[in-house]
Amino acid sequence: MPEAAALPLQAAPAAGSPAAPLQRARRRQHQQSRRWRRPRGFLAWGTLVAFFFLMNWWMFSRLQDPAARPHFRLRRDPPRATNSSLSTLEEVAGAGKGKRPHKVMLTRLLALAAHALAEAETRPEPKDLWKEPINATMWRPCSDQRDWQASEGTNGYIMISANGGINQQRVAICNAVTITRLLNATLVIPKFLYSNVWLDKSQFGDIYQEDYFITYLKSDIRIVKNLPVELQSLDLEAIGSLVNDTDVMKEAKPSVYLKKILPILLKNRVVHFIGFGNRLSFDPIPSELQRLRCRCNFHALRFVHKIQETGTLLIERLHGHRPLSSSLEDNLLGQFAVKSVPNGNMSDASKYLAVHLRFEIDMVAYSLCYFGGGKEEEDELEAYRQIHFPVLTEIKKTTKLPTAAFLRSEGKCPLAPEEAVLMLAAIGFKRSTKIYIAGAEIYGGSHRMAAISRLYPALVTKETLLSQSELEPFRNFSSQLAALDFIACAAADAFAMTDSGSQFSSLVQGYRMYYGGGDLPTIRPNKRRLASILVKNATIEWKEFETRIMWQIVDPGAKFCICTAVMPQFCYGSVKLLGEWRFKEFLKLYNKFG
Repeated sequence: MPEAAALPLQAAPAAGSPAAPLQRARRRQHQQSRRWRRPRGFLAWGTLVAFFFLMNWWMFSRLQDPAARPHFRLRRDPPRATNSSLSTLEEVAGAGKGKRPHKVMLTRLLALAAHALAEAETRPEPKDLWKEPINATMWRPCSDQRDWQASEGTNGYIMISANGGINQQRVAICNAVTITRLLNATLVIPKFLYSNVWLDKSQFGDIYQEDYFITYLKSDIRIVKNLPVELQSLDLEAIGSLVNDTDVMKEAKPSVYLKKILPILLKNRVVHFIGFGNRLSFDPIPSELQRLRCRCNFHALRFVHKIQETGTLLIERLHGHRPLSSSLEDNLLGQFAVKSVPNGNMSDASKYLAVHLRFEIDMVAYSLCYFGGGKEEEDELEAYRQIHFPVLTEIKKTTKLPTAAFLRSEGKCPLAPEEAVLMLAAIGFKRSTKIYIAGAEIYGGSHRMAAISRLYPALVTKETLLSQSELEPFRNFSSQLAALDFIACAAADAFAMTDSGSQFSSLVQGYRMYYGGGDLPTIRPNKRRLASILVKNATIEWKEFETRIMWQIVDPGAKFCICTAVMPQFCYGSVKLLGEWRFKEFLKLYNKFG
């Protein structure tokens, strides 16, 4: 007999029986109960999920970097670390106390970096940390070679009054030399405009050797120190010979000068360029003109003896010995480079890393980025923009500009000192590394510099290496002080830039590639990738941070030329920015994160 048949059957009550109404009532009660339990279940699940997300938000807010939340102050415990890293975090976090505090960003990662640096003291440095990539040894300097006769300069005279700082002026000089050759003109020694940002009255002869400049380029163009007397009385604006930056587009092609400027030159015998900031293109341009522009930059412009002598003192105190004679130091220091090996063991000479922190207030204000200082920072930078960048202020009133967060995500913000020092620690530079900091007064002053000095105590600047009497001839001359920084950075064992758009950094990088012979590495971070890593400050662990930093620094697909963006491009190639640098490890990382 089937199992179902063994079960007792319960007959339904008849429709007219007394049990029927009771049965129907129970059925209705059961259906209502089911309808009520269903929304209660959904409500319970919703409450549980909401509680889960609320707890996650609370925990995340506790881990979040205080600098990223200027309007809230949540207490949080520092990560577990050594005593040195804990004290570092406390010192960095407390560095903002004072009349005008500047908050330091990324305090959690800074504490992790301090812990990692303390542990790394007993381990060797990464292999090839101080070496240039193999590909860089294939560069061959060639701009000193000429394949033409000297220009007679018979079409007239070219004058320029260059604006900006020493680096913008240097680019303008070399562009002027090239234009002078193109137009078969004679160049008058350039003048420098006074800048309300740089506040320096230095002229060409205060920074560069005039006679050497004229002599070295005599096989290319004719150069004179002054305009002929008969032309000095001309009203250049009235006759149409005054050309400003609105008359010639940025990075104009040579054809623009032949079409627009040459007729004026032939008619009036003189053309005066005012400003002349980046007014000549890099491509397309005839190779011989490119080579002339490089020849001006790498060979014709030599610092005056006063700058060379003080630059020699800087290198001597950084390396622990007098600078040796090499093509780079001969060009930078001239007669002050030592012609023979000094007494003592050269292996005892200390290495140093030079870092250009382009974090002055003008750069910070112009970038429109945010650096964790809250409303006080925003008001201070806006006030600075209104005074020094009024055009930018007017544009902001009528145009919707990108947000600070968007600019940072796109890598458009200069690296703050704390971001730069995290990059160096992740690359592998030890706590004992001697670091030379180049740049003017850092925005935030000692509060910001604490992020570096606490992690790398062997921190020096030209102000700490030179005595007051040695610095005295350069006081109130920011361009001459920048020339000293240029010498120290160009001669460094390794150089790290924090803003690839900086003309100073690009000029130094080109100089090191041109004269370095494959022995002078340059670190050029990808700021967009770096921003995508630093945004995870609240959660990322140091090992992963270190791994990702190494990956974004060592990019085998990166294409750079020897002259970079602000100098003539005459060599191209694939450059790994810090050498063959742990290449096997990089391949593993590329497979993991690529």
